[in-house]
Amino acid sequence: MGRPRILILGGTSEARLLAEALAARGDGDILLSLAGRTEKPAAQPVPVRVGGFGGAAALADFLKAGGYQLLIDATHPFAERISANAAFAAEATGIVAIALRRPEWQRLPGDRWRDAPSIPAAIAALGPSPRKVFLATGRQGAHHAEAAPHHRYLVRSVDPVEPPLGLDHVDYVIDRGPFTLEGECDLLRRHDIDVIVAKNSGGGATYAKIEAARLLGIDVMMVARAPASTVTAVDTVEAALAVIDHLFPPARKRGV
Repeated sequence: MGRPRILILGGTSEARLLAEALAARGDGDILLSLAGRTEKPAAQPVPVRVGGFGGAAALADFLKAGGYQLLIDATHPFAERISANAAFAAEATGIVAIALRRPEWQRLPGDRWRDAPSIPAAIAALGPSPRKVFLATGRQGAHHAEAAPHHRYLVRSVDPVEPPLGLDHVDYVIDRGPFTLEGECDLLRRHDIDVIVAKNSGGGATYAKIEAARLLGIDVMMVARAPASTVTAVDTVEAALAVIDHLFPPARKRGV
């Protein structure tokens, strides 16, 4: 079998680590696709394309035209549209697809979580009394806070929220993880936060805010993930590599 052609839908640390591992092997043609929502994306170890495909059918056309044999959805656990498009494109083309999804965070003793099915539901659940809210859902979900302007918000995102929120009481922090427990505790104390709105993204890069909330006795409105797509999922880079090895067995050295 020739060199496999693999398209990785990325934007996560897992996607970068998988691309690094495949690049080190040097026995495949790898393309990493980024949505282009981050202004200064991290450097990547394989060729990169930036921007959307124009929908599920266009993604299917891209896979066929490029002769790809494997599609790996390693996007953010809350990138629901592209994941749905990936599932459709794989089925439409007959190309094998897998999803690389980090495990969800699990509630531990001391956590004060309240589950919410969406960011709007989490905002609504904050209640009628003014609260000091750390909105840690990223800039794309930040506008939902405008539905509850009586709260004071601290919004953290990798890139600026544009346009700024139409709120009288909002502060912004531009920062990129990984974050430390000490740093998160300091942030929460400085802004006198009493509740965090967070997505259950999983992984270690942003978990420190959940640890800090547990330590400080702060409530967390935890936004749940949408139901998983029909694409077969693995939860580690190592497991993804094992699937790739099964699909495209590496050449074995012949005995002399």
